[in-house]
Amino acid sequence: MDEFGKYNFILKLYDGLWKALLPFLGINSRLREGLDDRLIKKNPPQADIWIQAASAGEAYLACSLVERLLSQKKFSILVTTNTRQGFDIISGEIAATAENNRTATTRISYFPFDSPSLMERAVKAVSPKLMVLLETELWPGLLFALKKAESKVVIINGRMSDKTLKRYLVFPGFWKIVAPDRILAISEKDAKRFAALFGDKNVTTMPNMKFDRLTTTNTGQNGSRLKPILGDNASLLVLGSVRQEEEEAVANIIRDVLSKKPDTVTGLFPRHMHRLEHWSKTLDGMGIAWRYRSNLENGPVPSGTVILWDRFGELSHAYTLAKAVFVGGSLAPLGGQNFLEPLICGVPPVIGPWWDNFKWAGNELMEQGLVLRVDNWQQVSAELIRQLDNPAPRDAIQKAVTDYLEKRKGGTGQACSVITNLLEETA
Repeated sequence: MDEFGKYNFILKLYDGLWKALLPFLGINSRLREGLDDRLIKKNPPQADIWIQAASAGEAYLACSLVERLLSQKKFSILVTTNTRQGFDIISGEIAATAENNRTATTRISYFPFDSPSLMERAVKAVSPKLMVLLETELWPGLLFALKKAESKVVIINGRMSDKTLKRYLVFPGFWKIVAPDRILAISEKDAKRFAALFGDKNVTTMPNMKFDRLTTTNTGQNGSRLKPILGDNASLLVLGSVRQEEEEAVANIIRDVLSKKPDTVTGLFPRHMHRLEHWSKTLDGMGIAWRYRSNLENGPVPSGTVILWDRFGELSHAYTLAKAVFVGGSLAPLGGQNFLEPLICGVPPVIGPWWDNFKWAGNELMEQGLVLRVDNWQQVSAELIRQLDNPAPRDAIQKAVTDYLEKRKGGTGQACSVITNLLEETA
């Protein structure tokens, strides 16, 4: 394409780099999952809409879009993701959607590597009328291929940090050439960053779709599957979404809490499953009794035990039964993890000083005492002990959170309206 000018040469270099790396990428166990899809050994299916969801968080948003879109009209949809966790989430929810909508045509695949030559093949095979990118999915090879194919592109639930923007602005002209047709950002600050990169013509704001997935309805039932292993009176502490960079601090929290509250049962949820082996060795080295969740089916676990969670999909169930919760990704500069989930279960979460990824949720949560932000692991531990001694009234917390969330919903509906309008433009 002539309009790419000097960027054609840069894209060829980028493609060459990918080709040099491709033979070695299968060495990585996480990339080996779905490697045939990533290398397009078999062409992906044709679809009206191609939705790209990087990992777990975006996967849930993709499922919300699919469910809403298929309730309005029959579309063929391809959903891609980069991770096994995202793949499992989408597979499960799409199966449920298909069960309720027999006319649905939805497929799932791993996202191809962003080699421009691979992406050109993928886009040609899928031939999407519309590409939906969730949050911050700016792949040069993909956007270049979509531009060549004249497919429309929309960014939904868009967010971008200052750091990310600076990195993209190394080649500002390129991004303006491949600019999406519409960008819906989750805040005015995010909208300004996207506008700085792509121009402000097609950038607007929307409510964050993540609010639409949050509800306090029937949360009391979520913990029923765990009651046989926890018992009715367990003093449960949940350490959720713990990241590798904060493991030492979290180990100190476990040691400190158990020294002062020895009857506490601790549910330890590493953010990534490949850290389970590290934690098993760490807990052994600390002399702390622990069990894998998968080995617990009958009878309550003894008090003072750490349950090392090796099953997906049970974190919210544990939150429902917890007396105190710490949410990870916040004791190291990692941006934080989802602290809204325990909150809607009626437990005010404790987090560390880093929570940039969830600034969209609003400072009002902290001002109202619904989220407790502290500065270091010692303060986290002190606050968790306080909550174990005096848990917050669950019903009152849930009511306050419900009022807060209801005022901020509607993002999924707005996104689907934009998607259907863009599809009508292609008709």
